[in-house]
Amino acid sequence: MSQSRDARWKALLELLVEQGRLDVEAAALALDVSAATIRRDFDQLAQQQMLVRTRGGAVVHGVSYELPLRYKTARRASEKQRIAQAVAELITAGEAVGLTGGTTTTEVARALAIRPDLASGTPALTVVTNALNIANELAIRPQFKIVVTGGVARPQSYELTGPLADGVLGQITMDTAVLGVNGFDVTHGAAAHHEDEAGINRLLCERAERVVVAADSTKLGTRAFARICTTDQVDTLVTDTGISEEMTALFTDAGVEVIAV
Repeated sequence: MSQSRDARWKALLELLVEQGRLDVEAAALALDVSAATIRRDFDQLAQQQMLVRTRGGAVVHGVSYELPLRYKTARRASEKQRIAQAVAELITAGEAVGLTGGTTTTEVARALAIRPDLASGTPALTVVTNALNIANELAIRPQFKIVVTGGVARPQSYELTGPLADGVLGQITMDTAVLGVNGFDVTHGAAAHHEDEAGINRLLCERAERVVVAADSTKLGTRAFARICTTDQVDTLVTDTGISEEMTALFTDAGVEVIAV
């Protein structure tokens, strides 16, 4: 099966991030293409500093251990789209909504953009985000008022982070904050891999009346480096049906409404 180069690159980078190193033959077998094609792909990706070429293969680039958002493809895509749809349905026309960066929240933005009842209004929705890609996608919709935080862009996630964002977030309030997370555990709360992203996400939580965590079930019961907020600060968890009954009970007992789709 021949794949477009872009799809092949995404698949290669995902394999590489999972395994740390790949040899040409194994990659060719996994993607069902010739070794020559993989060599050429590796060379071109090395030029972009997405990986480091080795003899007979490639290893993860030192600074690209976190896959850039544009290369996080359809991993768990159907779950993320279902979650996004359910999150979008929780939002009422006219609300001010905070969206953090990430693949799931990007899908939430897309689900909101196509909701028929949000096709007009002054504004139909106010969206506050620190994610450049979300702002970019929604800015073309005149019925949405888009507020972007300040900050320094992280190339992997398109998120603006750092103290420049605090000035904007300190002056506004929101109805709902939708968080994308790297881990959400009943005991340890919601967390991100990077303390700067966690800091911005924490501010979004504090400025919102309601906090919704949008996370597929693989992120539940797991911890990440930097805490965003405690579990009792989260009102609703929207996840997929992969969540166990035990996990659902734990979150429910902690006061979190669980929506599994």
